[in-house]
Amino acid sequence: MFQKILIANRGEIACRVIRTARVMGIATVAVYSDADASAPHVRLADEAVRLGPAPAAESYLKAELILAAAKATGADAIHPGYGFLSERESFAKACAEAGVAFIGPPPNAIAAMGDKIESKKLAKAAGVNVVPGYLGEIADTEEAVRIATDIGFPVMMKASAGGGGKGMRLAWSEADVREGFEATKREGLASFGDDRVFIEKFIESPRHIEIQVLGDQHGNIVYLGERECSVQRRHQKVVEEAPSPFVTPEMRRAMGEQAVALARAVGYYSAGTVELIVSGADTTGKSFYFLEMNTRLQVEHPVTEEITGLDLVEQMIRVAAGEPLAFRQDDVTLTGWAIENRVYAEDPYRGFLPSTGRLVRYNPPAEERDEDVRVRVDDGVAEGGEVSMFYDPMIAKLVTWAPTREAAIDAQIAALDAFEIVGPGTNIDFVLALMQHPRFRSGNLSTGFIAEEYPEGFQGAPASDDLTKTLVAVAAFAATAEADRARRIDGQLGHRLQPPADWTVRIGGADHAVHVSTDGISVDGAELDLAIAYTPGDRMLAVEDEDGETLHVRIAKTRTGFKLTTRGASHVTRVLPARAAPYAQHLIEKIPPDLSKFLIAPMPGLLVRLDVAEGDRVEAGQPLAVVEAMKMENILRAAKTGTVKTITAKAGDSLAVDAIILELE
Repeated sequence: MFQKILIANRGEIACRVIRTARVMGIATVAVYSDADASAPHVRLADEAVRLGPAPAAESYLKAELILAAAKATGADAIHPGYGFLSERESFAKACAEAGVAFIGPPPNAIAAMGDKIESKKLAKAAGVNVVPGYLGEIADTEEAVRIATDIGFPVMMKASAGGGGKGMRLAWSEADVREGFEATKREGLASFGDDRVFIEKFIESPRHIEIQVLGDQHGNIVYLGERECSVQRRHQKVVEEAPSPFVTPEMRRAMGEQAVALARAVGYYSAGTVELIVSGADTTGKSFYFLEMNTRLQVEHPVTEEITGLDLVEQMIRVAAGEPLAFRQDDVTLTGWAIENRVYAEDPYRGFLPSTGRLVRYNPPAEERDEDVRVRVDDGVAEGGEVSMFYDPMIAKLVTWAPTREAAIDAQIAALDAFEIVGPGTNIDFVLALMQHPRFRSGNLSTGFIAEEYPEGFQGAPASDDLTKTLVAVAAFAATAEADRARRIDGQLGHRLQPPADWTVRIGGADHAVHVSTDGISVDGAELDLAIAYTPGDRMLAVEDEDGETLHVRIAKTRTGFKLTTRGASHVTRVLPARAAPYAQHLIEKIPPDLSKFLIAPMPGLLVRLDVAEGDRVEAGQPLAVVEAMKMENILRAAKTGTVKTITAKAGDSLAVDAIILELE
């Protein structure tokens, strides 16, 4: 067994590998860029080595620096995690040449499966169904248009070396191909150093299902069930679960055996994932097609671990050390249901734009492990740390397990509500909304789920009448507590009066009459059986109902009330003493300024391209600029028709959020 492992990665996955290595009694070495000098993975490891500046191209993607760190520290193995160098054949070869074990598959398997074009050819030759498409290299946009037209729209343009949802564009028309082909090439080059693009038929209403395989260096290969990864946004997975609510035992066996056959054809060992696109309309389960094989550990591997009881990182380490698998296919059992939500630094209320900044507060939910529910948080951040524009926006992975799918979903809701992050915007409200969505809970999923259910964007999860009344009661109770504290301040005029008992709470444009007393709380004349714990200054409070169910609510004071966040939405309440509320109608409403004449940077990033000049006439919806943030290109469009009056930024500029790029007249 290895004595010391260097983890050639950062953040959550680096911490994940270090924890398993520690349990196995193996020393660890972390590597870091300047942006990660104080990151948790650096502190968690036994040793740490600086690689270079913040950009990945100058640090985490420099194989020679990582190998030098391994040599300097005496590491006898390297775990690449996912992303960065994890699927680089050249890096696996370099490790072998340096006499350092690569904890992953052999270089030839990485080469065969890592190239998305060549892997499809191999899969087809092995008798595996592949999606109709063009697997050759495409020279330019005109050739891409011709190929897409021959295949038939819609088509998907993908970077050959792509992965993780990057370097992908869906084209419904010739115009989409012309607009997106070059952008796909640039994203492929920027993220993976390869600008080749292939085009394939897009299967409408598909499900994205993947099979986890695991092999050793003695010819043993098993599959560990499937993961449902259909809930995606811009081809980036958001929610994963295992098993899939769609897959039958017969389908699982057919998919698994085919995945194993493909892995065996390329001499695969270590952990790997065969991704499939499955027609949800075909209940026979025979309409599944090979998409790609990821020759590394997947982000979503924890859900497989939770239902199989296996530690995949441990298995990878043992396989790399030459040990045979200690089990066979018949020994693999799937127990219960596991769901993973990815918590991203992005603002769902502003079109999911990337959000960066300091984690002013970071309090994940408490981890649990018992026979009824398990809550697991895989992260690589800490309070006070920085979410940087240089790397992936994922903050944490929240994983829950329960005996049934419904119970696992409910555990997610409770844990997400207890997750406190202050600083950058997060998608917690959004994934909470997904967990409560009737279509998600029914298991009727497809990769178009988010686009179909939120065509106008996300505005928060709708609140039921019961939840609204509970929030009204919370606001009035908190106002009473604040008033009670205020009356105790010395030196005030008059006597120390009791706080008001009657309040008017406005929420969602409607007013509610609330009475608060030592006997309880009533809303609009109806008594509510609630136990509320709140002390002025609390950021989170708990509400227990008559059934013993607990609701966690994040609370923040506003000028006239409270902002209450729970169950996937923030609710701004106005709370006034009942005697003062009638006078509120005389207040003058403040109208926000019209900013539609400005093109404003919606997130911090790099201005890659500016498509107009001063004096140009533009139409509403016309692309004006491209901003790159967190390795993704974002097209900024004109909000209205007009003429470019002034331009205040140029290509190559680093933009702050809300920076003005140009003005229209």
